[in-house]
Amino acid sequence: MKLSLSVRIAEEFLSKEHARIPLDELAVLAKQAGYDALCLRASQVGVQSTPEAQREAARIIREQGLSVTMVTGDFDVVYNNDNGPACLRNIGPFLDLARTLEAPLIRVALKTEDDIPFAQQAADQAADVGIQLVHQCHTLSLFETVEGIEQTLTKIDRPNFGLIYEPANLEICGQDYGLETLERLAPWIVNVYLQNQILKPDGDVTLNTWCLGPVSFDLVPIHEPGGIDFPQVFQGLRSMGYDGPVTAHQSGIPSEPPEQTAAATAQFLVGLMYAG
Repeated sequence: MKLSLSVRIAEEFLSKEHARIPLDELAVLAKQAGYDALCLRASQVGVQSTPEAQREAARIIREQGLSVTMVTGDFDVVYNNDNGPACLRNIGPFLDLARTLEAPLIRVALKTEDDIPFAQQAADQAADVGIQLVHQCHTLSLFETVEGIEQTLTKIDRPNFGLIYEPANLEICGQDYGLETLERLAPWIVNVYLQNQILKPDGDVTLNTWCLGPVSFDLVPIHEPGGIDFPQVFQGLRSMGYDGPVTAHQSGIPSEPPEQTAAATAQFLVGLMYAG
């Protein structure tokens, strides 16, 4: 497995457009904390960036000896809003971005069944340049429930369209995220997103879902106990022979400096990656 740090660590949970840490500092932070790669989002570099800015981002990352596991190329996909699927209708700029950054994966969004033919067309274009499209387990999308994920990926039916397995969103939607689910979704899993939470009726954060309505929870550091059962997650990943990226997808923790969060998270996840 390859340990990746999402640049989301430099974003606020609900404000995803402005980075508090510039990419050159974030790349150094990731390297010093023990990560192998960065997962890039539009807050640092995206399709809105000039070609020169995209090339400079690639240079900064290479300079630290890091790779790029995935790109989320615009803010509509990041926010998972109604315009998120527009990327499927004009995938070219996203492919250019991924190629510049040498990223093998592009995160996309699907909201309705009408998006599936465009996902197929975009995947075919991506296949021509050796890139995979991926969708996260996510609220308010065709990827809310395990059944919905399975059905949608089966309908898309493209070898280079896969899944970002993400247990926190599955838990928010009342879904199992353990071994049984990993076994069902294993053929499509090409990236793993990890963030931590504790579900509670009076939680600080409330997200809407199609399947359960509003769900409240508290955000907690990945390395803090009491939330997602990460040992169970890694036991399942090892049992299915997963060897792809494991991405710390946590937003910044207001009470903790980002370098402290990144280092503690890396130490915790490396321990789980190589346990047993």
